[in-house]
Amino acid sequence: MDYIKTFIDIFMHLDRHLSVIIQDYGVWTYAILFLIIFCETGLVVTPFLPGDSLLFAAGAFAGLGALDPLWLCMLLSVAAILGDTLNYSIGHFIGPKVFSGKKSRFLNRDHLEKTHRFYEKHGGKTIIIARFMPIIRTFAPFVAGIGSMTYPRFIVYNIIGGLLWIGIFVGGGYFFGNIPVVKRNFTLVIMAIIVLSVMPGFIEYLRYRFRTSFQNNTI
Repeated sequence: MDYIKTFIDIFMHLDRHLSVIIQDYGVWTYAILFLIIFCETGLVVTPFLPGDSLLFAAGAFAGLGALDPLWLCMLLSVAAILGDTLNYSIGHFIGPKVFSGKKSRFLNRDHLEKTHRFYEKHGGKTIIIARFMPIIRTFAPFVAGIGSMTYPRFIVYNIIGGLLWIGIFVGGGYFFGNIPVVKRNFTLVIMAIIVLSVMPGFIEYLRYRFRTSFQNNTI
């Protein structure tokens, strides 16, 4: 329970925690942010790590001069692109075994199947769209690697999605994160970002459940 409280506190007060990290670790902050974004996008077992909200908070500190915005965007873009590439490779290697085997204690099969349905609907654009949707963002490249998409096609969507994701959220934090009303309500802004990020996936889930229920009732 204490771990959950700590995790929620980190999510809700990213500005404070990131401020402490910058003060304590200085230039190593870039490496820490790189590692978090890389793991959040690259490992299907860590979809719970902060993504959108962390990028916005980092952008806000870049706006204050605590971080270099150019280096921040460059390094985090590389982290996002490499993360998806690793995830694609893992999916290509072990994905078929996951879908055909028994339930895994490390992988949420429901998340995998939901992402697969999302992928079936939106095709290759899923890699770009998923960048802005927590959970699906982590599982989309894994599902693509199972065999639905060739690597040359995947890497194009991967690069475009990665650059857009980092640019929009870091840029949003840089330009808007230090507006007085945003600074005074930073926790609410972070909560709003999380809710808005989750909303498309939640709506898609409700649509799927409604469609499935309707089909079952008409049979």
